[in-house]
Amino acid sequence: QVQVVESGGGLVQAGGSLRLSCAASGLTFSMYAMGWFRQAPGKPREFVAAITRSGTNTKYADSVKGRFTISRDNAENTVYLQMNSLKPEDTAVYYCAARRTALTYITYRASGDYGDWGQGTQVTVSS
Repeated sequence: QVQVVESGGGLVQAGGSLRLSCAASGLTFSMYAMGWFRQAPGKPREFVAAITRSGTNTKYADSVKGRFTISRDNAENTVYLQMNSLKPEDTAVYYCAARRTALTYITYRASGDYGDWGQGTQVTVSS
């Protein structure tokens, strides 16, 4: 059974940084493309970042490009989201998602593309 568990959220001042981690188990991690999404109160879940199976390709939402970095360690079954220059509008619950794929070069931006999700971790950015 695939399990995905996020950690690293918290309260930070605007301009600060946080590093989210997502540990996956019950799967062959290198066969999964990974993504980060977020959902703020009263808003739909939105794409944040995605990474291919090997980590060679990444994609970002325009709102986080240049501030956030997604990476993965296939030996540790973990994907990371380094978040710098945080803004109050980054406040949300952040979710990690996994998708098994035979394609090594594809990143996935739609939440419907992913079959396995974590419970989320809260990120709050104060002004």
